[in-house]
Amino acid sequence: MKITDVTVTLFKWDNIPMKSYDHSVKAVSSSSDLGLVRIHTDEGVEGHALLGLCVHPASLEAPYIIKFLKPILIGQNPLDRARLFEKMSNMRAQVSTLAVCAMDVALWDLAGKISGLPIHALMGTYRNKIPVYASSEQHDSIEGYVEQALAVKERGLHGYKLHPSQRWREDIAACEAVRKAVGDDFNLMLDSRSAYDLGEAVKVGHAIHDLGFLWYEDPLPTTDIYNYSKLREKMDIPVMATEFPCGWLDDYAPWIMNKATDMLRGDVMIKGGITSMLKIAHLAEAFAMKLEIHHGGNSLNDVANLHIQMAIPNTSFMEVLLPHEAWWHGLVEEIKIDNEGFVHAPTKPGLGYEVDLALVERKKIAVLR
Repeated sequence: MKITDVTVTLFKWDNIPMKSYDHSVKAVSSSSDLGLVRIHTDEGVEGHALLGLCVHPASLEAPYIIKFLKPILIGQNPLDRARLFEKMSNMRAQVSTLAVCAMDVALWDLAGKISGLPIHALMGTYRNKIPVYASSEQHDSIEGYVEQALAVKERGLHGYKLHPSQRWREDIAACEAVRKAVGDDFNLMLDSRSAYDLGEAVKVGHAIHDLGFLWYEDPLPTTDIYNYSKLREKMDIPVMATEFPCGWLDDYAPWIMNKATDMLRGDVMIKGGITSMLKIAHLAEAFAMKLEIHHGGNSLNDVANLHIQMAIPNTSFMEVLLPHEAWWHGLVEEIKIDNEGFVHAPTKPGLGYEVDLALVERKKIAVLR
């Protein structure tokens, strides 16, 4: 079997709820575009992936896939994923992790379809379901977090993570109010989105440790390894960094060697695909560290994340970023969360979820070849 073509079909995504998650992204645009990436073969089997997200349209990345990554794949055996991934990741000066992710996910989808197996089975299935927690958008008031946390708990999910105001005193107050509302037996986490200096981060960290929060995510600027190392020395609560900036496997080395984080973080989109994330999971496992997987940015990336979560032992939850409508779009059927707050392993070959081809055709903007 040989790869004969790679195409990206751009299609419009309208009526996206406008939400903020930190001060750097004040609101999500009400429209964007996604890209259906198709890897075609001479035997008629296709691998699919979705490119883009609500805050980063696929049209920004698709030309680079066609110009730089497509030539690497044409004429190659689609099952040679490791070699193809290495060649694509060596193009990091020309392309982003988002572009490589789309190609890598499509290659894994193709491999699953060829073998008749879901992707997690190709990796080696470890579990068949995983608990879900919900991550908030920014709310205008503390009451907004309380109301949403109670709804998440009532829905049966297994935790709630705050994206707070990014003003440390107000953030502590919000965490206190949410803990009081949901009780002591519900998982809570805080993602401060790089809001604090070291002194502020220490105060917030001590406060949420006393409140029984599960972890403390991204309190300091994303590349501040020096102060993350100092912060960890002062904390009893686990500190989680390494989500941003976008990067590759080797970007984790200084964080581990400098003992700057207790847990690793990432997802297929911002770390370059399933192949990359599987390497990162094994790296974390070698140091007895958790890899808590970030939401994937779009529906099919979250499915790809789910397959990884089914195949590794050192992760705890699936993250769902609220509201769903701002992140999930374009599939015939979106990921289902059961009444007990779990998502189950896909059972169909490849990714196991279908892109809504009728929607793609109806909203088509262009096809890049």
